[in-house]
Order: sequence, then C-alpha cells, then structure tokens
Amino acid sequence: MVIRQRAIAAEDKHERFHAILDAAERLLARAPDRMANVAEVADEAGLAKGTVYLYFDSKDALLLALHERHLDDFFRAMGAVLEAPEPVTIDRLVGLVRTHIVARETFLPLATRCFGLLGTEVPREAAAAFRARMAERLATAGAHLDRRFPRLSPGAGVALLRHSYALILGLWQMSAANAPASIEADDTCAIRPGDYPDELSRALHNLWLGSLGIGAPSTVVSAERAA
Repeated sequence: MVIRQRAIAAEDKHERFHAILDAAERLLARAPDRMANVAEVADEAGLAKGTVYLYFDSKDALLLALHERHLDDFFRAMGAVLEAPEPVTIDRLVGLVRTHIVARETFLPLATRCFGLLGTEVPREAAAAFRARMAERLATAGAHLDRRFPRLSPGAGVALLRHSYALILGLWQMSAANAPASIEADDTCAIRPGDYPDELSRALHNLWLGSLGIGAPSTVVSAERAA
C-alpha cells in the first residue's frame, strides 16, 4: 500500500499506523533472520522516513508494535473460542497456536527478538506499558480458561498460558538452532525444524492434560469432560 499524503483524521492515522506495520511484516517475511531498518520499512510502505518516525520513535518500537499486533490477533482468536457456547477442546486451543503462531512465519522470529528488546533497547516506560497491556490480555484469557475448565484452580489459567508460551518459544529456539545439515542421524537431543509443529502439538497436549489432572493420553478433552 502506498500512502504519501499527510494523515490527519484519526481513521487515516490508524490506517497509516497499520500500513507501516504491514510493510515491516512483509520485509520480515522475506528475510526472517534480519530485521529491516526504518528507512527500508518507509520505502516498502511508500512513505518518507520521517513519516515513519511520527508513529514510531525507533526501529525497536516499530518491531515491538508488530509483535503486539501478532499477540493481539492470537488473544482475540482465543477469546472468541473461549466465549463461544460450544465445548472447548484442547485440540481446538492447540489448533489456534498452530494457526496464529506456528504458521505465521514472522511470529516466532520476532517474538524471540522482542524478548531481548524489552530488557535492553526499548525505553523503560514503553516496556512497562507493553507488559501491562500483555498482563491485561493474559488475565482476561486466563479467567476464561478458569471458567471453561473447572479443574483448573482459580488463577491457574494465567500460569498455564505463561507455561504454554515458554514451551512454544523454547522448542522453536531449539529447532531454529538446528539446521538440517548440522544434525546427526542419531542426535536424539535435536529438534529438526520440520518436526517443530508436531513436537509442539504433542508437548502442549501433555502440558494441558497434566494441568487439568487428566492422565489419559486423549487429545480431545472438552470443558464438560474436564469438570
């Protein structure tokens, strides 16, 4: 999208904001191992570099905003499932992870990068505001989980989401560090990149079954059965 005129109305500014994030995401999708600079994002968006700085005061702030948009998409999708009247299954929730996190090729490289940014590159006030917004999303989703899965103790939904996210990122980092050519055939410690989606699905199922106190190796557990 090329938008060169000055954005004045709130709707125009919203569109410009997301057009910049769209440009950053396209660049990241082309080269996941390299984070584009502000000038490259501006060129991709068809904007002057100074215009991008009106919305984001640094490349790191831009990347963090893109990461937050990714997370917001995931939490909105999870909220829609948890608020719906139909039974909630572990398969359905793991499917959301695969669709909104694993299959979105820019999510995991950016998420890993943003963990480092929060501690070093992003100003303390901006990092604190980001964490507060994430805490609010977690609290809302965790409360829905507590309600839909009565076997969870009060407040356990938030912890389960935290543990799930740590598992998602940790297994991905293990797989990303293992290029196929560098893995020995009998290397049982390695996770091959192509195996990551299935490895993650199994690990998440086991985590959720254990958290719900369900010992059977079933992959489908409704809220009603968990009660």
